[in-house]
Amino acid sequence: MIILENSTYDARSIGWNLGAPEYSYWFVRKAFHPILQRFGIVVPIADPANDVDGICRNAAAQGERCAYFSFNPPHRATLGLKCPTVPVFAWEFDTIPDEEWGEEPRNDWTAVLRQSAAAITHSQFSVRAVRRSLGDAYPIWSIPAPVHRPNAKRTRSALGWRPPTRLSITGLVIDAGAVDLSVFDVQRAKSDGAEALHRLGTKLFQRNQKPFRVSVNGVIYTAVFNPVDGRKNWTDMLAGFIWAFRDAPDATLLLKLTHHDVVLGMLPILAEITKLGPFKCRVLLIHGMLPAQEYDALVDATSYAVNTSSGEGQCLPLMEFMSAGRPAVTPSHTAMLEYVSSDNSFLVRSTEKPAVWPQDPRHAIRCMRHVLSFADLVRAYKESFEVARHRPRQYAAMSAAATTALERFCSDEVVASRLRDVLRHLGMPAAFGPALASDANIGAPDGDSRTALGEVAS
Repeated sequence: MIILENSTYDARSIGWNLGAPEYSYWFVRKAFHPILQRFGIVVPIADPANDVDGICRNAAAQGERCAYFSFNPPHRATLGLKCPTVPVFAWEFDTIPDEEWGEEPRNDWTAVLRQSAAAITHSQFSVRAVRRSLGDAYPIWSIPAPVHRPNAKRTRSALGWRPPTRLSITGLVIDAGAVDLSVFDVQRAKSDGAEALHRLGTKLFQRNQKPFRVSVNGVIYTAVFNPVDGRKNWTDMLAGFIWAFRDAPDATLLLKLTHHDVVLGMLPILAEITKLGPFKCRVLLIHGMLPAQEYDALVDATSYAVNTSSGEGQCLPLMEFMSAGRPAVTPSHTAMLEYVSSDNSFLVRSTEKPAVWPQDPRHAIRCMRHVLSFADLVRAYKESFEVARHRPRQYAAMSAAATTALERFCSDEVVASRLRDVLRHLGMPAAFGPALASDANIGAPDGDSRTALGEVAS
């Protein structure tokens, strides 16, 4: 069996495109790759329009079946292929685009999906959204990225109250309490603040740069997200944290930012911090793509994962941290409904509000998003701190519940079983075993690792 795969970015280009549209699909493709290898030979495709059908014809001539897995949103799909095509996409809204605009037929996802042999998304929430438009018989599977196994080994380091821990970061680290924030206030941010960050970013990429070393302790809240993605709602995350812990020097919010541009990534957050007044709690910003051991150390130092988004297609960072036994401060909606609960998270209430599909330039209101209760977020922060500081048994129970929930949601076995069902639907042999082939081109980019999946806010 031959399985072809494609995403907009690959191992060589992803480092310079963090935060760009569809950047996260590379990380999803990377996570699926070793499971797909259990079923056949996996071949990366750079140019689907010109390469896919030719490879499929050659495979058929040799008695091999072939399928193409497109790790791209449907509006980026290559149409008209004779090879059975399976879009693999994330979605976090209750409806899918079912209208054409801009003289581009692919903007109507229903037209694309009807031309596909099957589809894969990452949650039952997304499956229901697709079937609202295409009917209950449409062949779509919920298969999350298999991130549990590589992260479960970090459960042994899960602690609520963290002793002093020294982190080494090959990237830019800014401690908001240790810099002159006046550079980033509303009057100076776009001039002096941007220039300061530009200089730091230039220095960051100089050769032989020594890692930043930073010490953390107490209760550490970590969030990994793209700061230019408004759906991540980081303004509430930040303001709620400072509101809850303004006088608590042993509370730290660690923001790992996934954007290639240091100014676009950091400037809005630093500017927002200047509005929130003096505080004793700690806010650390990290910019850069971390090597494996540094990202692992980040997970090890974390007490809680934090999510305040208005919707998630799956949320790889949250899945990774919870697989590692880190309870969460998070809402329970969209894809997260399948793995967060009061057993493993401090849940934040939310309500629905009319919204737009993010790629729709018309800004037509066609779906719903979720708005968090700020007061409830502050409560969740405070309650989680008390558990970490004073109730270690409750923290340990929540930690165990987190990794168990993610094992049920995104283990290798769950993913492989559902992929087998997809392949059977395509009429392909569905037995699987150890990886059948390796491909040097799918490997991590320089300085990246399996934990680079956590660079994504799906």
